[in-house]
Amino acid sequence: MSEEALRPHAEDAFAEELKALSAVDDRPRPARWRLSPWAVATYLMGGTLSDGTVISPKYVGPRRIIEVAVSTLATDRALLLLGVPGTAKTWVSEHLAAAVSGDSTLLVQGTAGTPEEAIRYGWNYAHLLAHGPSRAALVPGPVMRAMSGGGIARVEELTRIPADVQDTLITILSEKTLPIAELGEEVMAVRGFNLIATANDRDRGVNDLSSALRRRFNTVVLPLPATVEDEVDIVARRVDQIGRGIELPPVPEGTDEIRRVVTVFRELRDGITADGRTKVKSPSGTLSTAEAISVLTGGLALAAHFGDGVLRPSDVAAGILGAVVRDPAADRVIWLEYLESVVRERDGWKDFYRACREVTG
Repeated sequence: MSEEALRPHAEDAFAEELKALSAVDDRPRPARWRLSPWAVATYLMGGTLSDGTVISPKYVGPRRIIEVAVSTLATDRALLLLGVPGTAKTWVSEHLAAAVSGDSTLLVQGTAGTPEEAIRYGWNYAHLLAHGPSRAALVPGPVMRAMSGGGIARVEELTRIPADVQDTLITILSEKTLPIAELGEEVMAVRGFNLIATANDRDRGVNDLSSALRRRFNTVVLPLPATVEDEVDIVARRVDQIGRGIELPPVPEGTDEIRRVVTVFRELRDGITADGRTKVKSPSGTLSTAEAISVLTGGLALAAHFGDGVLRPSDVAAGILGAVVRDPAADRVIWLEYLESVVRERDGWKDFYRACREVTG
């Protein structure tokens, strides 16, 4: 792993933890798995091993969700991680692949322009024109490579991929083969192969999965964090990891601002204040945990480089405004109403109120 990598792959960033788990893991492992299902779940959820090694939690939420996801990968059914934006679908997908097969890079990123070739295979056209169709001219895609090597392939944002391209996966998942029509051949999946897809149905540009494709998946729904404490924990951990990854100077005493940002996002998202006394209008944005992490990472950079080294309301106010006010007309009204009716009256939030009012105008 290059020390200069801005964001190391999970199997590199947490190599020591994976090595420690493998050393103490004496439970049965499915074919070509690096760890047993128990150890994979422990890697995701965290814990202390028998030799004293502390495994950091990668996912904060119900353990049963991760156990079901891991158990699915041990069968011949593919796994679909479903949830609203910001529920750690991509994060969980990456870490599952890293723990199971030691390689999280066999990835197809779904977009409206994803072609069939991204899922199946492409061609080296110089070789193809010079020598005609052959295995030497074929360029295997991530799914084909996972099938051949018995690894885990990942498809991110499956519902953003056009429906006809999505259905390319049906034969792969049902028959465990990938026909190569040009050569009259097929690639057969070896034991250990499986696929993890992520999807949400909240964003624009979503293409529904066909019933035939959906049947090939076992769907696991990742919920939003159940409590404020859970969400604060998730955000604090990720902000700290990102800050260290991009070598931001450490900023002390940031817990109060993390809690404020998380509280604001949860209240606007839920349409009611934390004490249940005041109903508020929800803006058009998702206000996900991932967006809270982004707002606080930006605030961390401001505090470290342009402030006094302490994360303050003025460092996060502009980021919150950008996350909340997506529709300049409707969302701005909702945000101002929330500031005046909720934030202004809250004890200990005067500095936060003033900073938000200043950037809102």
